[in-house]
This record gives sequence, C-alpha cells and structure tokens, in this order.
Amino acid sequence: QVQLVESGGGLVQAGGSLGLSCTPSGPPGRTFSGYAMGWFRQAPGMEREFVAAISWTGGSTYYSDSVKGRFTISRDNTKNTVYLQMNSLKPEDTAVYYCATGGATMSYHIYEYKYWGQGTQVTVSS
Repeated sequence: QVQLVESGGGLVQAGGSLGLSCTPSGPPGRTFSGYAMGWFRQAPGMEREFVAAISWTGGSTYYSDSVKGRFTISRDNTKNTVYLQMNSLKPEDTAVYYCATGGATMSYHIYEYKYWGQGTQVTVSS
C-alpha cells in the first residue's frame, strides 16, 4: 500500500503562483518507483476532477484543458517527490488538491487511482 502526503497549499491572489509537493509516507524506503502519478482537485459541492498526470519516468505528462498552459506537473525520483507548479491562478482553481497513484499506467480516469493523499487546500482570491 502507498501512503501519500501533499504539501504547499495556501491562499494566493488571482494571477499568483503556488507549488504543491507530494511524497510517500510510511516505512523508510517507501518510494514512488514504478508508479505513474496524478493530481486531482475537488471544489466545494463538486466532484473530484482530474488535473494532471505524469508517467513514472517523467517523460510523459497530461493535463486537463482547464489547467493546460498554466500548471506543470513534474517529478524528481531521486527525491521521491512529485510536484504541481500552478501559475496564473484563477478563483475557479480554488479546491482541495489531491495527489494519487494507481500503478504504472498514466491515466486521467479517477477510477484508475487506488491510493490518495489527504489533500491540501488551495484558495485563490479575486
């Protein structure tokens, strides 16, 4: 089982930037090795939606249309960390952001993801 911890959320004004991080928790030595990773978000009263995904090597990425060109997903396997850099933030980006993984295959389907972090709040003020 993979346990995930997100960090880096907060309050930012529209047009600003925030960076999120995701690391595995649990026993020492736990890694993301071999796992594709994804970021999702959930706004109040809304369903959880896909934001971005990255292959286990970092060579392939995929974004939702709503964040394409503004958000960048990346990973550093030497640091065992996945990142989401969010630029040009809009009030509609306000949500709880979740890091997730389901295995080796990169996907935008929420049902492919088995392991989730607890989420980190991102609030964008207008």
